[in-house]
Amino acid sequence: MKEKIKNYVNDVVKEMKKVTWPTQEELKESTWIVIATCLVFAVFTYIIDMGITQVFKGIF
Repeated sequence: MKEKIKNYVNDVVKEMKKVTWPTQEELKESTWIVIATCLVFAVFTYIIDMGITQVFKGIF
């Protein structure tokens, strides 16, 4: 069991060395894209919600 854990940790270390981490500039750009996308989806959901609310007010 101890040997399996040791092998696992060694494998994780090897794989982490292969990772290409983003630069600070790439990270900032990606963050802004995520924030903008979230805002677009929030506005879209709000508009759909208001539309459905109006439909139900008209029905009932």
